[in-house]
Amino acid sequence: MPSLSSKRKIIAQHNPRSPISEAYVKLRTNIELSAVDSPIQVIMTTSANPGDGKSTTASNLGVVYAQAEKKTLIIDADLRKPTMHHYFMLSNRGGLTSVLTNQSRFESVVRDTSTPNLQVLTSGPIPPNPSELLSSKRMSHLIEELRSQYDTIIIDSPPTLAVADAQIISTLTDGVLLVLSSGNTKRDLALKAKASLEHAKARILGVVLNNMDRKNADAYYYYYGATEE
Repeated sequence: MPSLSSKRKIIAQHNPRSPISEAYVKLRTNIELSAVDSPIQVIMTTSANPGDGKSTTASNLGVVYAQAEKKTLIIDADLRKPTMHHYFMLSNRGGLTSVLTNQSRFESVVRDTSTPNLQVLTSGPIPPNPSELLSSKRMSHLIEELRSQYDTIIIDSPPTLAVADAQIISTLTDGVLLVLSSGNTKRDLALKAKASLEHAKARILGVVLNNMDRKNADAYYYYYGATEE
């Protein structure tokens, strides 16, 4: 993806005709085209390192799915460093952790956004035990319940190499997007992240390469299978 001029800007929401927005539309189209044998309804975004742009990808991808008349939910499952409430300017007093600890019902904490068809479940209060919550039966049951309510669910997870959370979440999804940053993510770390996801038997849909130069704005960077060695 071409580079964004500022952080936490959902360009697909504010400028849907821009080259960057078109790149996200192409990404959505490629994901849909890859769903030949089985539908891809629940998608996880992750990265090798913090700052590679996974949350930017999740937020913009959620917007372009919603713009295609898909009832879409973004879940902020980065329970250590959540950001979705900043992207969409939402309260984070209640969210995923509130639901998983039975303090709130999903319906009371899911939030509408300014984009029709798009809702966000923020992380909620940061817990002392993120991995335990994400690997709980309540989490797997929640995702199964939500499959019947939404056309597309995008789960933003922590970076793959930082903690085990991404591997845990990947088992609940239909596919994973590995987000890398041009000029920032080292090749060996990218391959380590890929191997870690494959070890968890995740289906890697492809790689999104962020922060490309403006001169490449008309190109999109989506590689099926992330098979390069």
